[in-house]
Amino acid sequence: MDIRQVWNEENNTWCVSLSGEIDIYNAPELKTGLLRLIEQHKGNILIDCVDLGYIDSTGLGVLISALRRVKDYNGTITIKNLKPYIYKIFTITGLDKVFTIEVQE
Repeated sequence: MDIRQVWNEENNTWCVSLSGEIDIYNAPELKTGLLRLIEQHKGNILIDCVDLGYIDSTGLGVLISALRRVKDYNGTITIKNLKPYIYKIFTITGLDKVFTIEVQE
């Protein structure tokens, strides 16, 4: 897993790119990283998953945890560029109704 992030001052948003696989072994690293970003700037988070190949339930739990933190200050998390098989996981679990997901057309 690789995480890249950039703070966009203009629209008060963290742009986060995830790549590789997010599973039980590296999900804690993702959680630490996202919570650190939230502490630095209380803004929205845009997560680009164009290079994300896999996410398990532990990774989904990390995203939910971050969303709860962001909602504390009325922020949002938007997820974009999900591969169809990963988007299906979000749909099956109902997380497509919890997160704002930008679907490619």
